[in-house]
Amino acid sequence: MSDEAPSPTTASFTLALDDRSLGLLLSEDLYPLDAIYGAAYLFVDRCYLYFDRPADKQVQVRFRAKSDAGDTDLEAIAGEFCNELLNQVVRLQVGESTRTLREYYLARAFFGDDTRASIDALLAELDADELEEDPLEIQVPWDTTPSGAEG
Repeated sequence: MSDEAPSPTTASFTLALDDRSLGLLLSEDLYPLDAIYGAAYLFVDRCYLYFDRPADKQVQVRFRAKSDAGDTDLEAIAGEFCNELLNQVVRLQVGESTRTLREYYLARAFFGDDTRASIDALLAELDADELEEDPLEIQVPWDTTPSGAEG
């Protein structure tokens, strides 16, 4: 590893085997913080994750193995993390690009005229099917006439 600081648009790996950990330095210009958190969440069962902000617009994610893991295991975890990070970035981009369409359909589902008409039709149908005869002769609280009496 070189002693110079990584540029803000690259990701660099630092491997520290003495404490069974591997660090990954990420730029927020390439990977939004939400994508970093989303990817990290999928790895909490496999390793401990520590976050640090060494500089503005940079996030360092340090992976520490929960069990005895060699450097190849940690490198594999970091590789899988990078793949998942890319997946999360694409998910966020697709979500952002389809936001207007999703909001439109949601508004249409809640506030569209068709929904109100169908609710009114169902209520009218329930009113029409009001219990005219009660074969079990169960008196309802709003009924003022006794079960056997005709008005």
